[in-house]
Amino acid sequence: MKKILLLATGGTIASVPSEEGLTPKLTAKELTSYITIENQPYRLHSQILMNIDSTNMQPEHWRDIAEAIYTHYDQYDGFVVTHGTDTMAYTAAALSYMLQNSQKPIVLTGSQVPIGFPKTDAKKNIRDALRFACEDVGGVFVVFDGRVILGTRAVKMRTKSYDAFESINHPYVAYIHGETIHYQYELQKPNGHVQFDSSLCPDVFLLKLHPGTKPEIFDYIRHLYRGVIIESFGSGGVPFQGRNLLPKIKQLIDDGMAVVITTQCLEEGEDLTLYEVGRKVAQNTVILSGDMNTEAIVPKLMWALGKTTNLMEIKNMMETPIANDMTKKHEESWDA
Repeated sequence: MKKILLLATGGTIASVPSEEGLTPKLTAKELTSYITIENQPYRLHSQILMNIDSTNMQPEHWRDIAEAIYTHYDQYDGFVVTHGTDTMAYTAAALSYMLQNSQKPIVLTGSQVPIGFPKTDAKKNIRDALRFACEDVGGVFVVFDGRVILGTRAVKMRTKSYDAFESINHPYVAYIHGETIHYQYELQKPNGHVQFDSSLCPDVFLLKLHPGTKPEIFDYIRHLYRGVIIESFGSGGVPFQGRNLLPKIKQLIDDGMAVVITTQCLEEGEDLTLYEVGRKVAQNTVILSGDMNTEAIVPKLMWALGKTTNLMEIKNMMETPIANDMTKKHEESWDA
């Protein structure tokens, strides 16, 4: 009989109507009262960590969740974290970096409709998450609408539909149908003991480029943050004609700021070597994101900045995959 710990953090799944709209109110015990746990292959314990809308989730909350899992790590066989959907992907990625080499499943789930509503997806999602938390696998996962996604590969794509999340640039881990789990590939269990490291530096700015972005924006960023993630165009293009952004980006790096280049395109990642607009910025020793999604890049940069101020060490950490990170470059190329 497996022992599973459910940690509640709020979100839509725990929300009830109020005069100002849906708000998280249900306790962990109230959440679990909606699901049948008799005749299941696990003993379920539950605990509430916080009761917030995930829009209000902060890096400090990621620490609290990771610490709670690590504190109880030896007492349980698996963990389920109920969480709001809006920032669930960020939290899943953050836990992947703060709790590396987990030999046990750490599963995040939530719902698009509160658990107390008639047409809720919450009960199915919790049941599926608990079922997967009993598996002999290790790592951080998102379980939602019968699909299992690596914690560093989940992206929320839809605001209302039950199939809210997709796995970006990586196959789904598995599909869940009732009590049956259909794996899409063989999961390699991490080696060694779980490593807990919650040192984070939240001073990270995310900038999405658009035609007309002013170079002067970087003058404000450099005084407030230690790292910036630039969502560039296409394969990694940054404007160098008209409103030329390259001198300001170089100045940020010269001042000791970590600069990550990613793409606004969800699939296939950046490749700064393909076009002139990419190669010019690549000469500035920027950090390359490969095909990581933004929801994973943000907490990974916070995690790296929490370790060191050395830019080359930060670049190495960002560009080196960890277990369940699976960063890779898109391999397709063209002949000139």
